[in-house]
Amino acid sequence: MNVYDFDKTIYDGDSTVDFYLHCLRRYPGIILCLPRQIIGAIKYKTKKISKTAFKEEFYCFFERVNSIDIEVVLFWNLSEHKIKQWYMDQHKPDDVIISASPEFLLEEICKRLGIGDLIASRVDRYSGKYQGINCYGEEKVRRFLERYNGKSIDEFYSDSESDIPMKKMASRSYLVDKNLIKRW
Repeated sequence: MNVYDFDKTIYDGDSTVDFYLHCLRRYPGIILCLPRQIIGAIKYKTKKISKTAFKEEFYCFFERVNSIDIEVVLFWNLSEHKIKQWYMDQHKPDDVIISASPEFLLEEICKRLGIGDLIASRVDRYSGKYQGINCYGEEKVRRFLERYNGKSIDEFYSDSESDIPMKKMASRSYLVDKNLIKRW
């Protein structure tokens, strides 16, 4: 099986940030969340809170979005073109996407692309609260093994050194920088 990180790997950008900007255009009132988001970012950068806690602070805007499921569909209607062509050319139905982005945000695009499986951060779409911890670094390995214990990864693709734990599990791994793919 081939396993791919999502943001900046097969998607040109950060889908969570892009979704936030989409929602901000449609619901300008979410700007009122900015002070809480900034305080959360400062606390995270000064190591007073975890990455998961910071993201919960950032996701406070979910509470101000009516019909978030509809917004996800509208977002992907506008953003599906940001899936990189190199991925589209090699994609297989049994691909696995593993991402720190919210699962509910990526489910729609995975369905559209016919991607076989998704492992991502379990975040409540209405409150922004995590169910577990952020699917990042070692947590990706833990979540992968939880689902696929004993299965091997043929190829792994990522844009980030935070995915070295996943890289170590793959027969071959590739570092993606925009559309440049090199053996890792």
